[in-house]
Amino acid sequence: MTTPQNDFNTLLTRTVGFDRIAEMLDRTLNADVQPAGFPPYNIEKSDEDNYRITLAVAGFSEDELDIELRANELFVMGNKDGKNEATYLHRGISARSFRRKFHIADHVKVVGAGLENGLLHIDLVREIPESSRPRRIEIGKGITGKSDVKVADAKPSKKASSKKSAEDKAS
Repeated sequence: MTTPQNDFNTLLTRTVGFDRIAEMLDRTLNADVQPAGFPPYNIEKSDEDNYRITLAVAGFSEDELDIELRANELFVMGNKDGKNEATYLHRGISARSFRRKFHIADHVKVVGAGLENGLLHIDLVREIPESSRPRRIEIGKGITGKSDVKVADAKPSKKASSKKSAEDKAS
């Protein structure tokens, strides 16, 4: 029996500009498995453009934590030096080092981080540049040259569009 491979060559021959998606899928499907669940984390979406990653890092101080952003990957590392000389009868609070990696979408920026009550909060915001926002392209009658093309702002909502079409029909 042969093992199926994740080959996106056939997909890439029929698409334009989606190589990053194929690379991300390939990286995800072939990635080494990270130790499950340490430290536990939440990813919250507070509104359309604001996010927060919260990691439970009880026992870590600010000096033992490090946050690094490389390209579209956010790394959170905790380094415990293991110089604790205490004798434990039971040890349930983990004191091990960790490294977590999060893939961050384009146009998402880290705007701050804070440690409070054993929780590390990392705030992110999505800032889409004006050139990447949706635009409405008006269609003229007949054959037009490049100089006749008009670009309007973002397309209005459906309610506004239906109102505008009713007004256009009335005039």
